[in-house]
Amino acid sequence: MDSGLAGLIAAETVLSHSDGARGILWVRGHTLSELGADFGYEGAVGVLWEGFAGDGLSHAAMCAQLGAGRELAFARLGDWLGQTRTRPIVEGVRLALASLPDESAPAAILATLPVAIAALLRTRAGAEPIAPDPTRRTADDLLRMVQGRPVEPVMAEALDAYLTAVIDNGLNTSAFTARVIASSRASLVSAALGAYCAFTGPLHGGAPGPTLDMLDEAEASGDVAGWAKRKLAAGERLMGFGHRVFRLGDPRAAVLRTALARLGAQLGPAAGRQTFGVTARRQRAKERDVGLRRDQVAEAVLTDRQAIDLLEATRTVGKKSLPHLLGRRARKRALFFPRRAVDLAGHVGQRVEPVFGAQLDLVDRPVGG
Repeated sequence: MDSGLAGLIAAETVLSHSDGARGILWVRGHTLSELGADFGYEGAVGVLWEGFAGDGLSHAAMCAQLGAGRELAFARLGDWLGQTRTRPIVEGVRLALASLPDESAPAAILATLPVAIAALLRTRAGAEPIAPDPTRRTADDLLRMVQGRPVEPVMAEALDAYLTAVIDNGLNTSAFTARVIASSRASLVSAALGAYCAFTGPLHGGAPGPTLDMLDEAEASGDVAGWAKRKLAAGERLMGFGHRVFRLGDPRAAVLRTALARLGAQLGPAAGRQTFGVTARRQRAKERDVGLRRDQVAEAVLTDRQAIDLLEATRTVGKKSLPHLLGRRARKRALFFPRRAVDLAGHVGQRVEPVFGAQLDLVDRPVGG
């Protein structure tokens, strides 16, 4: 028995493939660099959703759908925002998702997240939420709603590149949770909410926040080399260094390095660090660090730490999990996993539930495919 299910083939998918040996991440037949250059965020969402949430989901079609979804989400702020005054932002996003009607369309679910994040950040800063502009692309509109004014195009492009680069979730904890919920034919809203709740757990991984905390700790030590040696000697992990699948380098890093280089070339290494909650110490430290790390594109354009984590939640809950859910809900049976009984001493007892074959019916294919 492996409590982490490492090495178990539990699904087939048409959505993505990680080629760790070659350092390539394929998303429906496209590399990440192709997605960024040829599709952008909205186009990449359309690529993932094609056949699951409709047909002909071009960049323009997805821009229109997500723009209309942001307008609808803003009109519904009154349903939940007032309940978040004394609650953490993470709980606020949970309330935003929980308030959605069960019949909400995929685009409405996904578009709720940037509107909720911007509204929560602004109310925490004592400012009023700003209505979305449906003619803008998601990254551009998110930054405008947070900062209260349009941002430089290169900043929006950098955040767009970030969201596109991290669009694939594979079968991580939150995506898997969503699929289990959807397999019962619960609503997409319920499955997306479950995915978000799984995402908020400290062992979920994927969010750059812990990496940035670690970098702050290293900088504050005054001796980065000595700090690293002490960490390693104590058997602790250094967050953000290396990848368990992409041993030769994470392909997402190459996309983000390009975005950072373009951002720094046009606006300077301190670009974008004027938003909410940046301390003077962090500002000075970052101005010295022109070579920003892989997970710092979002921080370069949106510096509130919780906002960065919530951006990760946006892609976790919406872009990749929804095709999983739509395909899963079309199946005829709920997911079911066998278990083994053990006595109090931990010895394996007899199998108490049947095994449903070698496959778990976790197939991601377009509806009808």
